[in-house]
Amino acid sequence: MVENARSANIAANLVLLAGIAYILVPLYLALTTASHSYQFMLQNGLVWSFGDQLLLNVKRIFTETSIPIQMINSLVVAVGSAVATCALSFLSAYAIVYFRIRWAGAAFALILATVMLPLDVRFITTYQVASNVFSPLNAFLDVTGVNELIANVFGAPVALQWSILDTRLGLIVPILAHGMGTFLFRQFFMTLPKDLFKAARMDGAGPIRFMVDILLPLSRTTFASLFILIFLTGWTQYLWPLVAISTPDMQTAIVGLAKLVPEETAVPDYPLLMAGAVLVSTVPVLMIALMQRYLTQGLVLSEK
Repeated sequence: MVENARSANIAANLVLLAGIAYILVPLYLALTTASHSYQFMLQNGLVWSFGDQLLLNVKRIFTETSIPIQMINSLVVAVGSAVATCALSFLSAYAIVYFRIRWAGAAFALILATVMLPLDVRFITTYQVASNVFSPLNAFLDVTGVNELIANVFGAPVALQWSILDTRLGLIVPILAHGMGTFLFRQFFMTLPKDLFKAARMDGAGPIRFMVDILLPLSRTTFASLFILIFLTGWTQYLWPLVAISTPDMQTAIVGLAKLVPEETAVPDYPLLMAGAVLVSTVPVLMIALMQRYLTQGLVLSEK
């Protein structure tokens, strides 16, 4: 048994080392490529040694591209979507778990079904709604005949118009429709003692005070883990910002990196591209490094 366990540990370590190499080797090549000049790359191709042009290429990112302002857009989108998703998920899970609602199970099932419908699948209909937020209301008025009645009385039907395309709000709102956060909070609330809510009521705490004074402090690790996951999702969004934003100053950093690749047959400026990739990657890497403990604790507690 000891020999079998030792063999299993060796095999597990080999697999772990292979996974680490699979992740770190591309990162190392990105750093080495970003440290050379464009002319050097044209002459020598990809090399494994470091050069002395890294700071110059990073400076070019700030002076020759829109990546810095696009990183600010990505930060606003990532933080805004993470904060809003955490708040909505916490409130929805609180209502499902601690209130006697007949249709709570059906509501949770519908919320959880959004996990199987990512934004990349429904971006066409999302674009139609984002181009006019009031389009569902206008369609409802047309189907029910209310618009015809309004036209007979006032001479013209109601045609409300509000587009959130080319805005940061238009980048944030579609990301919020996701049931993963509600699932995480619900699983965590289910691990708490069932009589906790009753005990709080006996001590004179109402639903709002129970939520603020008891549930919020207990849920800090779940908040942290969900915040990190949604932040990374908002930071790495590509398809929706590409479709919803038409101006470079409003696009996100991931789209900006893709735009650095020339459309013609010219050889891309790989040192500039890799410098931009390294710069854009620093924010999520720092986020994970600083909050890794909370991410692990939140996911573990949610699964118990």
